Amino acid sequence: MLTHLQIKRAQRRTAAMLKQAGITLTRAEAAGIEVTDVGLGQLERIGLQLVVYLNTERCCAKELVLFPRQTFPEHRHPPLPQFGDPGKEETFRCRWGKVYLYVEGEPARKPQCRPPAERASSYTVWHEVVLGPGQQHTILPDTLHWFQAGPQGAIVSEFSTRSRDEFDIFTDPGVRRVAR
Repeated sequence: MLTHLQIKRAQRRTAAMLKQAGITLTRAEAAGIEVTDVGLGQLERIGLQLVVYLNTERCCAKELVLFPRQTFPEHRHPPLPQFGDPGKEETFRCRWGKVYLYVEGEPARKPQCRPPAERASSYTVWHEVVLGPGQQHTILPDTLHWFQAGPQGAIVSEFSTRSRDEFDIFTDPGVRRVAR
């Protein structure tokens, strides 16, 4: 579990990365930066920092900030019939750094990233999509995916249908989507 101090440090670091990339936040947005270690207590290696600009019944816009080589675990956005929702469709657009996105499809012969060794068995998709600034990729609903930042970290703008992160299904049973 992250301490209050760890969360504050991650928020400051995230705000600094966004500023370096030329992305301006309001004070309220900076104060509301979400930090998640997905319940594993290894934020530097496994987790995510994000700013949610908008999340309505129809659309969502976020900035995803990854520290150097930080990995967000494999998961999918399932259909949610109770909401009449076919699952979240999302487009990742890299703004800064490099992000390696792994999705269903033909596995890469030599993937450029490796998941954390102690959790590697929970990573099952290996089709590699490498995104640099200005490049984007759309992930369809209910598609397994995971991602990792390059050596400098990464900032990715996410544009999607309604986000209901609490319903994401992770391949690793030890992962919990907890934002702080």
